[in-house]
Amino acid sequence: MQSPKPGSRWKVWGPWLGIVMLLSIPFLAMQITGEVNWDETDFIVMGSLLAFFVGTFQLFARTRFGRGKMLYIGFGLLIVFLYIWAELAVGIFNIPGISGS
Repeated sequence: MQSPKPGSRWKVWGPWLGIVMLLSIPFLAMQITGEVNWDETDFIVMGSLLAFFVGTFQLFARTRFGRGKMLYIGFGLLIVFLYIWAELAVGIFNIPGISGS
């Protein structure tokens, strides 16, 4: 059995730690100011959204795609993530029941 490469643990756990750090930004902002008003549902939805896209990217990264294809896959996932985030936040296409304020 081969020993893991140095730093390979961060390749797996680093993005997940990044999700926790990103979710801590609105949590800390809520403690400082009243302008940020997230409830539990907001944290669950954003955490699930981030976890889905990070997990999907890591799943593709474990396959035998080259760097060029991984760049396209990552860019495509980023565009889809940003679209869903914007739709949930402000409602780009004003879909009833999904769009934000």
